[in-house]
Amino acid sequence: MSRKIHPTAMVEAGATVGDGTSVWDNAHIRSGAVVGRDCIVGEKTYLAPGAAIGDRVKINAFVYICTAVTVADGVMISAGVIFTNDRFPRATTPDLSQLRTSDRDEHTRETHVSEGATIGAGAIVGCDLIIGRFAMVGMGAVVTRSVGDFCLVLGNPARLAGAVCRCGQLVARFSALPADGADFACPVCERSYTVFLGRVMDSADAAAADERCVPTP
Repeated sequence: MSRKIHPTAMVEAGATVGDGTSVWDNAHIRSGAVVGRDCIVGEKTYLAPGAAIGDRVKINAFVYICTAVTVADGVMISAGVIFTNDRFPRATTPDLSQLRTSDRDEHTRETHVSEGATIGAGAIVGCDLIIGRFAMVGMGAVVTRSVGDFCLVLGNPARLAGAVCRCGQLVARFSALPADGADFACPVCERSYTVFLGRVMDSADAAAADERCVPTP
């Protein structure tokens, strides 16, 4: 299976682009960045050295993914999303004598976007955090804290607003995580979810985890 690289895209030597991936016009993938199989990298998107993208990831136009950001399989990153990797950025050393390097250093903080998650258009994602499995970040949100699995966050700063299904449908609205045992069902695909050990989980996964927690007699 071949890759599709638009003639105006810049894929530097040392960058890795997997089979079946399409890189659209004026995108820039830096040396050391890794893009998996069957992905879409939208126009004018920038992937910095050390950015790591899994398989079947859809990245829309005008996205900025910086060093130390890892994106797992099946993630959707909508147009205009910006990632960051430094909590206290400065252009220069404290004495203003020289520019700070843009390479990974002691100031760099990692961010991980877990499988199946969606980052809405125009969102800004802080650093040193995790976006959970199948979580959804609303458009224009400013994410300053980690987001749990299947959780929906909205606003600036982003706050918990509910739970979403694997299919993307809203399954529950809440501003604080309900107590363990709360159950939800998707109105579209009928998948079921529960709160277990302080997390939203697929009901089947929660049942399996519960069995593992039962001590052997």
